[in-house]
Amino acid sequence: MMPDDDERFMRLALQEAEEALATEDIPVGCLVVREGQIIGRAHNMREAWADPTAHAELIALRQAGAAVGCWRLEGAIVYCTVEPCCMCAGALVNARVTRLVYGVADPKTGACGSVLDIPREPRLNHRLEVRGGVLAAEALDLLRRFFQVHRER
Repeated sequence: MMPDDDERFMRLALQEAEEALATEDIPVGCLVVREGQIIGRAHNMREAWADPTAHAELIALRQAGAAVGCWRLEGAIVYCTVEPCCMCAGALVNARVTRLVYGVADPKTGACGSVLDIPREPRLNHRLEVRGGVLAAEALDLLRRFFQVHRER
């Protein structure tokens, strides 16, 4: 896929992130794309489901696996509005995702280059290509608006 595709799919991930606001979850959106088709999409549902593992990435990966009938997602590209945490980065590696594209880096919990670099860890059995910073300003703006509202409460 071309960089234009990265921006197009990231815009859709940002729309998905907006959906999290209705459940008062941190607005993170994620898409799983293979051969140009969206096979998984989700937003954070931790608050709504009272589930600490209900991150957008994990939900989208589950959908993608169900869509293709296999946990191995070779050839898939994951678009996430925020740099994945260690749990989600580990899931990307375990799912054999080919590529990750994310929006804004997470300097506190990011595990795809910021705090840790799980997708490129040479000791693991799979590595994936990572591109960060795609529509980062838009993703950051969404996060800032969310946290501003929550601080005012």
